Amino acid sequence: MKHGFIKVAAVTPDVRVADCGFNKEKIIEAMQECAAAQVKIAVFPELCLTGYTCGDLFLQDILLRKAKEALEDIIEAGKALDMLVLVGLPFLYHGNLYNVAAASFGGRLLGLVPKKNIPSYAEFYEGRHFTEGPAGYELVNWTQKGQEDIPVPFGTDILLECIGMPGLRIGVEICEDIWVPEPPSIRHALAGATVICNLSASDETTGKDSYRRELVKGQSAKLICGYIYAAAGEGESTTDLVFGGQSMITENGSILAEAKRFSNGTVISELDLQKLVNDRRRMTGFQGNAAKDYYIARFSWRPSKKEESLRPLPEISLTRSFERLPFVPGIKADRDKRCEEITNIQAMGLKKRLAHTGCKGAVIGVSGGLDSTLALLVTCKAFDLLGLPRERILAVTMPCFGTTDRTYQNAVDLAGELHVTLREIPIREAVTQHFQDIGQDMSCHDVTYENGQARERTQVLMDLANQTGGLVIGTGDMSELALGWATYNGDHMSMYGVNASVPKTLVRYLVLYFAETAESQELADVLFDVLDTPVSPELLPPEHGEIAQKTEDIVGPYELHDFFLYYVMRYGFEPGKIYRLACLAFAGEYEPETIYRWLVSFYKRFFAQQYKRSCIPDGPKVGSVALSPRGDWRMPSDASVRIWLKELEEISVQS
Repeated sequence: MKHGFIKVAAVTPDVRVADCGFNKEKIIEAMQECAAAQVKIAVFPELCLTGYTCGDLFLQDILLRKAKEALEDIIEAGKALDMLVLVGLPFLYHGNLYNVAAASFGGRLLGLVPKKNIPSYAEFYEGRHFTEGPAGYELVNWTQKGQEDIPVPFGTDILLECIGMPGLRIGVEICEDIWVPEPPSIRHALAGATVICNLSASDETTGKDSYRRELVKGQSAKLICGYIYAAAGEGESTTDLVFGGQSMITENGSILAEAKRFSNGTVISELDLQKLVNDRRRMTGFQGNAAKDYYIARFSWRPSKKEESLRPLPEISLTRSFERLPFVPGIKADRDKRCEEITNIQAMGLKKRLAHTGCKGAVIGVSGGLDSTLALLVTCKAFDLLGLPRERILAVTMPCFGTTDRTYQNAVDLAGELHVTLREIPIREAVTQHFQDIGQDMSCHDVTYENGQARERTQVLMDLANQTGGLVIGTGDMSELALGWATYNGDHMSMYGVNASVPKTLVRYLVLYFAETAESQELADVLFDVLDTPVSPELLPPEHGEIAQKTEDIVGPYELHDFFLYYVMRYGFEPGKIYRLACLAFAGEYEPETIYRWLVSFYKRFFAQQYKRSCIPDGPKVGSVALSPRGDWRMPSDASVRIWLKELEEISVQS
């Protein structure tokens, strides 16, 4: 609903084979429970009104009649529930029996979608009873408890569309349909379906659960959709088979909720339609007008009166979680694998640049901080790949007014442990002379005082590169670029930026990975101390020998900014939604007022500092979010931030 979230459910009810009355009551009970939980789409298993395992009882007229009567009662019960319901039943049409999914809403049958692929192999013999669902659609007459016949679409090419819920278009397939080489859901997605509902009765055999899980996850990823998979469970006949009720809700390759097998029940989660629609519109493979051949059955959760329909969508409670560090895998094994992959990408990018330019050396400024440490480690890896001696890497430490003994010593020790060439060039006198030349008061610790040091360091590195025939390696990371926390033509500039698309929160874990896999304990000790050092540009004089200028005190916590950056860049979410997600993700760590303050700051800095990103050096993309003006992010340097700040002004800050 609000912010594109919609609560959905996959239900495995208790069933009795061939007892339509019992099954109907259990389905209605589950519908009412789902409605109480704010569910808007409830999906039930294949043939759940009769039971999937009826066998030749499907040829009995009374069973078919009772199934239709049960469906009529379910449709009637749904009048007051404001919920789209999909249930499975056998449906007789023109002398053929079809395995169908019936979609109903608000006391109205929206459509009957037949199963396209009828399995008749191994333990399955559906072809004995059911006919393959016809392509396209046609209108059939449906009588609802003595009312006049109404035309209802019947066929595989039916989509359900919600009026007033942008992006919500629902396609339906049934069990075997997902297991075949060309599932109907592919056509549904190309026709605009963002949610696929699968009514299933897949039996259990050893290891099948893992395959089924990957199948559903993979289909939701391939189609960039939400996938609601409702599986038959206990109550089906065990004459030859057992059904485990492995219901799932997935979203673009991620499992949001999964039922415990061999235990009937309901799984509920929220699909994020805005996220799905945003990803879809970035993909050229989903463009076109494939929906022209479909019947679009429309319904609405909003009141029908025009003035009522203008009311904002309600805000549903969210049960799904949001990672505080979206760039960093939460499981260590996954994180280590990601770190290895990223450092390989960084090193391979630098390797190619060195080989192409013919440079046999590299020049890098080392400060004893996280970014320059990672850049130096990656440079060493690139040199190892090229078979070049590390002595050709010139690590330059340039102490000035803000340098502390701790960071200086870490820079020196790091160069020694990595066996690169270290050169110390103090820049205090050069910067002092420059300030005298331009009339800068040395006691005025303003932006000129800070940036003068940064630009002097860059000048030294560039000139050393000319002297040695080397390449200046950039150390700045993506979070700094997003906030503009870089001195224009200072640390903003290099000849190749290996960290350009690595966010600050990930930089820390990459250095940690190097520490945990270090060549020696001495190197590990240095890296762990770098990790323990506060992030700082060290441009202001120390206080009592300690770092006086802590970056996060000035621009805000990087974990917040990286969270904001991820959802702004990856999904294009509006400020109100990002604030809502951040409050959920960082509950107990930051107060809502703090989150709000830094979110406002993020937008202001992100827009104001685009001009720096418009001319950054080359550097390898490592993840789904990047700020290169040549690839992922093309933004005018003078774009206005007004509408984003306007929405933030309208937000009611939580207390």
